[in-house]
Amino acid sequence: MSATVYLADPRAGHKENLFTKLERLLERAGLDHIVDRDELAAIKIHFGEKGGHAFIRPVFIRRIVERIKQLGGKPFLTDSCTLYPGERKEAVSALCCGIENGFAYAVAGAPLIMCDGLRGHSSRRVPVAGEMFETVDIGLEILEADVLIAVSHFKCHELTGFGGALKNLGMGCSSRQGKLEQHSTVAPEVDEQTCTGCGVCLRACAHQAILVGGKARIDSQRCAGCGRCITVCETKSIKIQWNEEAALVMKKMAEYAKGALSGKAGKTLFVNFVTQVSPSCDCYGHSDAPIVPDLGILVSTDPVALDQACADLVNQARGLPDTALSSGFEPGGDKFRGIHPEIDWTITLDHAEKIGIGTRRYTLIRLEPKGTGW
Repeated sequence: MSATVYLADPRAGHKENLFTKLERLLERAGLDHIVDRDELAAIKIHFGEKGGHAFIRPVFIRRIVERIKQLGGKPFLTDSCTLYPGERKEAVSALCCGIENGFAYAVAGAPLIMCDGLRGHSSRRVPVAGEMFETVDIGLEILEADVLIAVSHFKCHELTGFGGALKNLGMGCSSRQGKLEQHSTVAPEVDEQTCTGCGVCLRACAHQAILVGGKARIDSQRCAGCGRCITVCETKSIKIQWNEEAALVMKKMAEYAKGALSGKAGKTLFVNFVTQVSPSCDCYGHSDAPIVPDLGILVSTDPVALDQACADLVNQARGLPDTALSSGFEPGGDKFRGIHPEIDWTITLDHAEKIGIGTRRYTLIRLEPKGTGW
């Protein structure tokens, strides 16, 4: 059985702009039946990093916020702390980054709430009974919300081939410990060449897993994998051991996506913007040139079908010259392998379908222009 995916192409005119087309997409996909009065609706977005610009424009998010309010819901924008050091490593910096990138209340119309607390540790483990995990560690505010709307920028990704709804759910809704579980199975390591022995990590560790005697040393037996030491290290000497093959990361991410959807049957919707399809993740402080033209906005109640449809649209498009794309320029060419040739991006979709999140089979319904002429 296939799922339904709705598409609005980027064309606009005096009869209807792209914001109104987004509203019609939400209506066609059944948002009115997902949000009830007084329900708390988490709109999971990516705040973007400072220096990047490919993240979704906040004015589009505002249209989603306004529609939820019209339905009597109480929307809030949410994101999670990052595992790596950067502008979003804890809530204060992340919220400031989000506001500076335009997601302030005055623009988006909804408050900003981190889904995993001040330092990425506000979470709860939920059962998924997967191949990789029995339980996963999900941000508490995601679990506490009545409704979850995942709004994702669809782009390439250096570890998973592409990033869309499933990555926004699996990686984006997990705690710091959850992110570390997905990326690595061992304790972080210390680069003794750059470690100054300052002791900041020692004071930050809640598990007595770090010793400092000239240089920091992590006791892997005591380490809980929370990742706090990574974010506080001023010299960036504590690093994740990227020991997991990309295939395993993708399977883990799919199981985490299942955990993020826990308890939300009939209360979820997924929106992908296939615009400014950049070669890498939005977590960098820059955004490279898009590899294909803008293809539109897609909405579905099935995140697997949605990501599959987006990937198909990207591959069906003609690749843009003078970009990071090295192969697959022709319509039908694999654009994701044209950027990251070693990554089999279908693994996430296969595993997500296997564990029951959704289906890769879909029916694409294109939104017809409103009225006649543009």
